[in-house]
Amino acid sequence: MFNLQFLKTTLLVLASTQIIFSQKKDMSIIDFLNIPGISSVSLSPNGNKIVYILSESDWKENKQIPNLWLADLNSGISQKITFEKKGLTNPKWSPDSKWISFTSSKEGFIDDEDDEFDSGNNQIYLLPTKIGSPKKLSNHRTGVSNITWSNDSKYLYFLASDPKPKEQILAERDGYDVYSFDNNRTQKHLWRIDLNGNEEKITDGDFSILNYDLSDDNKKILLQKGPNQFLEFRSLSELWIMDMELSKEIKLTNNSISESSAKISPNGDTVYFISACNEKFEEYYNRNLFEVSTDGKNKPKIISNDFGHEIYSFEFSRKKGELFILVNMGASTQLWKMDTLKRIFSQITNGNHSLTNWDYNSKSNLHVFGINTIENPGDIYLHGKTQKKVTSHYDYIKKEFNLPTQKVVSWNGEDGVRVEGILYLPHNFQESKKYPLVVQTHGGPRSSDKYGFSRGSTRYNAVLTGKGYVVLQPNYRGSTGYGDAFLRDMVGSYFNQSHLDVMTGVDYLINKGIADPDKLIKMGWSAGGHMTNKIITHTDRFKAASSGAGAVNWIGMYAQSDVRLNRTAWFGGNPWQKDAPIDVFWNNSPLKDIHKVKTPTLVLVGGNDKRVPPPQSVELFRALRSLGVETKLLIAPGEPHGWRKLSHRLTKINSELEWFAKYALNKKYEYEKYDR
Repeated sequence: MFNLQFLKTTLLVLASTQIIFSQKKDMSIIDFLNIPGISSVSLSPNGNKIVYILSESDWKENKQIPNLWLADLNSGISQKITFEKKGLTNPKWSPDSKWISFTSSKEGFIDDEDDEFDSGNNQIYLLPTKIGSPKKLSNHRTGVSNITWSNDSKYLYFLASDPKPKEQILAERDGYDVYSFDNNRTQKHLWRIDLNGNEEKITDGDFSILNYDLSDDNKKILLQKGPNQFLEFRSLSELWIMDMELSKEIKLTNNSISESSAKISPNGDTVYFISACNEKFEEYYNRNLFEVSTDGKNKPKIISNDFGHEIYSFEFSRKKGELFILVNMGASTQLWKMDTLKRIFSQITNGNHSLTNWDYNSKSNLHVFGINTIENPGDIYLHGKTQKKVTSHYDYIKKEFNLPTQKVVSWNGEDGVRVEGILYLPHNFQESKKYPLVVQTHGGPRSSDKYGFSRGSTRYNAVLTGKGYVVLQPNYRGSTGYGDAFLRDMVGSYFNQSHLDVMTGVDYLINKGIADPDKLIKMGWSAGGHMTNKIITHTDRFKAASSGAGAVNWIGMYAQSDVRLNRTAWFGGNPWQKDAPIDVFWNNSPLKDIHKVKTPTLVLVGGNDKRVPPPQSVELFRALRSLGVETKLLIAPGEPHGWRKLSHRLTKINSELEWFAKYALNKKYEYEKYDR
């Protein structure tokens, strides 16, 4: 029998669903900049709680402020546990689970995003895991960083720069502040502090400790020693083992590569580390895993050379000879495990996502990580025998906003090599319609674009697709996660196939009827900006372009930047050596062909950018302006390589959207403002 009441109920539910769906809106710039950020996720030693940082936008302070949140895995409740107005960083559990330590600064939160050696005035604070308020533990003369607890919970180890000499401090106070460039840093050393605030210096001398690790029995310390703190000398650092009982040190490595993520095995007999080199210790390869014995009797050897992907990080399993590894697979980041004896790799997670903020607790055999998808930028999950969602900070995004469809596409490069990319389509995409295309190229260039929701001011794809743009992120030659041959295409010639991979990707979307060939836009930041500068000299097919912190003259860039680690591989040497490969530097410099540019180009850079300093952007801007090309240069005062102030990020996005609308769409754009 026909049920009229059932029909009415069904229609009511459908109508309600339609109302909810219709209430979704396109994401504004302010909506985008207000999305919080999760970081520093850590599982408690007893496996009952998770502490993490949630950075939330504060427009009055003009930045995102990080504070601690605690998730109780038994009750399922997450709550904010610190309310620092200036923010904090580096949360760590004490091994007995009684304390959470973190660092903060009364003079202002110090974010090490741009300068890993600058810890400002950060000091150590202790927060009891039971009810209580944070108490200041350290009062070190210089800022502290890299906090680690000893396994007996009696000490906290940290790194700190030596203070300036008293004479220098007095001279600066009297106005004699002329300094010696690139010699103005003191050395950084390892200290420890007990719970009563008593400090002890562990290392001393004319060298810097860049990183360290403690053995499980507290008897050994693994040290990464470098000649100084400067990034460009990092490849000269080496690994040493300090035996605390015997008061002696053993040198474990002696090479010209940069070791990272070095850890002592649970039984204390082996050190594992990651380095972007091959078995011959030749640089510029995907990151591989190495091992070396702690007695120093054997040379380091590679143990992942047959693995086809890149290893980001690792943790020791509670099973002897087994590691868990976080793996870059090109378009995704997944969790694997590795049998170090049999060299067998097994994939644990799978899916159209990228894992973030991974932590592992061997005692409870539990993993925690964020799962970044196009609908959720990385809420935390607990992974054991089963997997469950722990936090819900990002649930509102899917409920409130029209989000793009995201998928991986692939095409053949000019030489036939298969190239992959991430494609974003508007939520109301129609196959019969051609769309304006925004081509974004990633930074690095040793990186890759992946599944997930992009945050920050350089990638605001949910805003772009809401305005009717299609977005392509090509993982061009030189990207990681696709094997060494793909990565090393840049060795000896930065722009060999990389820019051609971008253009064949554009043609692929045009041939598919997705992209409008008359409405092409190019944008990118850092190495993505380098690519923008190359593309506009290569073709005039793009109607508008944005070059963010991009290099235009590799000869000048070599000296101006604070890091030169990768550039010698690209060009086969440095520009100062005898018989220098100046032609390779110049032939790969967009400035060489700048006279060909016709594309209206917006140029952006931070006023305090050390990685790709402002002179590169000034040179590009002045060249374009002298050639009569429509251009504008925007400099954000005081900003490093990654812009931090919300007002600056808002200005950047507004300026780009206005530029794209004017030159690619022939439309007017109304600036979005924050309503205070």
